[in-house]
Amino acid sequence: MTKAKYSSELLSAAVEEFSSLPGIGERTALRLVLFLLKKEKDDAQRFSSTLKDLFDNVRFCKRCFNISDSDLCSICNTTSRDKQTICVVENIKDVMSIEQTQQYNGQYHVLNGVISPMEGIGPGDLNIDSLVQRIGGEDIKEVILALSTTMEGDTTNFYIYKKLLPTNVKVTVIARGISVGNELEYTDEVTLGRSIINRHLFDNANNK
Repeated sequence: MTKAKYSSELLSAAVEEFSSLPGIGERTALRLVLFLLKKEKDDAQRFSSTLKDLFDNVRFCKRCFNISDSDLCSICNTTSRDKQTICVVENIKDVMSIEQTQQYNGQYHVLNGVISPMEGIGPGDLNIDSLVQRIGGEDIKEVILALSTTMEGDTTNFYIYKKLLPTNVKVTVIARGISVGNELEYTDEVTLGRSIINRHLFDNANNK
């Protein structure tokens, strides 16, 4: 068991687990644990049960790799959405950011990262081949590249564009209303929404 920093080894172990979360320091972790201890036992058990259900049952959509409760996510299963447009994003948080703009009504494809040689991430580590397969197997008219405006994002955009050239599908990129170097999840909803609406052909953007 974890060596106790406090009067209780159980408390110390709980604080250590909470402080392992991103952005959570030891003091914040201690406040969270003490807050949970003040709650009714039923509330604490419900909290614990929710986390267990999350880890036991959450999965990734077999089509777009978005987070889901079933084989296909709610977005892929919604018949009212545009089935002929795919928005390519880096991660699940980007799907949530774009959905919050309420300016896009198509499908998604989550790459689960971007090409980054410095970090040892190559095209084979991403969901790029499955994207190409979707283009070949579904009636897709447009692919929107909505990756962060970083060097890694631009490299990934260009790689995907070259992979999709033989398919003759229309490839667009979001407008540069987003500052270079910014990640999508930190962009305000209005700017992100306008960038989706004002997207343009990738080859035109690449030649600027």
